[in-house]
Amino acid sequence: MKYRPSRRARRISIGAAAVLVVAGMNGPALYRFGTEKYHTYSINRPEYKADNGHWDLLDIPQKNQIHSIHAALLHTGKVLLIAGSGNNAKMFASKTFRSVLWDPKTNTYKNIPTPKDMFCAGHTQLPDGKLLVAGGTARYEKLQGDVNKAGGLMIVKNENPDAPKTLPPGTLFTGKSSGKIFESKDNLLVPRAKKRVDPVTGRATVTASEARVYVEARKRGRQYSTGDTDNYRIQGLKGSEAKNLYGIANKLSFDKKDFQGIKDSFEFDPVAEKYIRVDPMHEARWYPTLTTLKDGKVLSVSGLDEIGQVVPGKNEVYDPKTKKWTYLPKQRFFPTYPALFLTGGGKIFYTGSNAGYGPATQGRTPGLWDVDTNRFSPVRGMSDPDVLETSMSVMLPPAQEQKFMVIGGGGVGESAKSSEKTRLVDLKKRDPRFRDGAPLSEGTRYPGGSILPDDTVFVSGGSGDYRGRSGSNILKAQIYNPKKDTFRRVADPTVGRNYHSGTVLLPDGRVMIFGSDSLYADDDNTKPGVFEKRIEIYTPPYLYRDSRPKLTSGPKQVRRGGTATFGTEHPEKIKTARLMRPSAVTHVTDVDQRSIALDVKRTADGIQVTVPRDRSLVPSGWYMLFVNDGKGTPSKARWVEVP
Repeated sequence: MKYRPSRRARRISIGAAAVLVVAGMNGPALYRFGTEKYHTYSINRPEYKADNGHWDLLDIPQKNQIHSIHAALLHTGKVLLIAGSGNNAKMFASKTFRSVLWDPKTNTYKNIPTPKDMFCAGHTQLPDGKLLVAGGTARYEKLQGDVNKAGGLMIVKNENPDAPKTLPPGTLFTGKSSGKIFESKDNLLVPRAKKRVDPVTGRATVTASEARVYVEARKRGRQYSTGDTDNYRIQGLKGSEAKNLYGIANKLSFDKKDFQGIKDSFEFDPVAEKYIRVDPMHEARWYPTLTTLKDGKVLSVSGLDEIGQVVPGKNEVYDPKTKKWTYLPKQRFFPTYPALFLTGGGKIFYTGSNAGYGPATQGRTPGLWDVDTNRFSPVRGMSDPDVLETSMSVMLPPAQEQKFMVIGGGGVGESAKSSEKTRLVDLKKRDPRFRDGAPLSEGTRYPGGSILPDDTVFVSGGSGDYRGRSGSNILKAQIYNPKKDTFRRVADPTVGRNYHSGTVLLPDGRVMIFGSDSLYADDDNTKPGVFEKRIEIYTPPYLYRDSRPKLTSGPKQVRRGGTATFGTEHPEKIKTARLMRPSAVTHVTDVDQRSIALDVKRTADGIQVTVPRDRSLVPSGWYMLFVNDGKGTPSKARWVEVP
């Protein structure tokens, strides 16, 4: 019998022939189309998600899309995204400063009035659940070819021991030798002079006080620059004030002007959902790190000051009770955004990670810093020590083990160098030294990293070159297992992330990835980059399992050394419990996040957990309580306050 193909078979063969004809005409395009379709199909299969997790883009209304530079998870479960001026000089000039509050439960957004430019500020979680935000931007940088007015540092002196003097922005300084006039750009408080009376002779000695302010020539043109030191008369002062107050400046020129910081400080109230002004810092800071100390006070370190220089080791501490700042008695220098972690015993561990500014030969050595005595003990063994800028550091879980990991990094400044290394150190050892851990797949600057409830670390994004130059964004994600010192490749993100990016663990166990500020928009480095406003959510593999534990009841407060009972439907399935401090991240610097192991006892209808007594291990504040089953599947977090 002669074979006759069915009507369906004939349609398929005709379609296949047509595809072959089209493929012959446009093979690569068809191949890409087919590959993309198959990829989309593959990554959405349940089996794939269970092994690799899944990525989703948030649907953010246009009015709530901002240049997210900073992100902090609040104890209300909402995420505060801070842009300030968002690395946009036009926004800065118009004094348009932005913050947005995102609720992950409802995927709703709220614009928050933002009183100052918090772009490149520092922040940390406070014991009462508020977020301290300090520093930010006073002026944007100007490259040498863009500077159109001579300017620089003016030191203003006061020889009057009886009264300080406030000089408003726009105060004019006239050079006694040159006659050239310069104008101050900020409000300036010049303290009263110090007066000392000799108890024997009764003779009084007066030492002039001084304050610094940035000044610019009133007019454009090279003829208004200066090359020599000059004394300056302050216009508008008369009599003894004109005699006691004066300025001194060296070179006021057309040199490159760096970013300049502000002293302003605010607490963000998660319940009232607003910023509350508190006393300013003593030093202006742009790119500072804020680290919570064991007594709940906050250490503020480094940053660029009001004239664009790295603060020369003048560190200060904020007291949440008095809302005031005090200087540390001794100085210690760090480059900007140093990764400074509170460790067991209360010392501060500097991993060597930092971002952006500072000499390549100063303040780069990792070590343990005793803030009380100012003693610094270097920790040796760091590989690629000249490629630590833009690296990410994390306190490995659980925090009791006091192990740290430094991930990737790049060369100082705009260097194209990057490192694929991870470095591990155990601070409990008598002589702790870094050793290399499992490597990344390639050299990576700006890697994002978040501790997960199952004691692994999620690592994503970054770029091989400075700010993603030459199309070097890395579209890869991995999960690190500290016990095995291994990385496992998981689902790839769809958005590249480099400078001004970060990751935040959410209370439901997912991870939010935000920001990115590529220098260029193309691989050939010809088109200026555009800030990445899209936010992606990564759902880890553990959330694609059949079931997950659930906490049904329990207290909202647990004291250090205390126990608390939480209800759960299947207490026999609970294997571990973790207290996780919420993130406050910027420039891949997140010194707040930590995961603390809790002792667990099972009861008839729940579990009983015990919180460690060590205040330096468990600083006061709000935490997410996760419980995990035998597979490492976490519950949704329950917010718990440790007073």
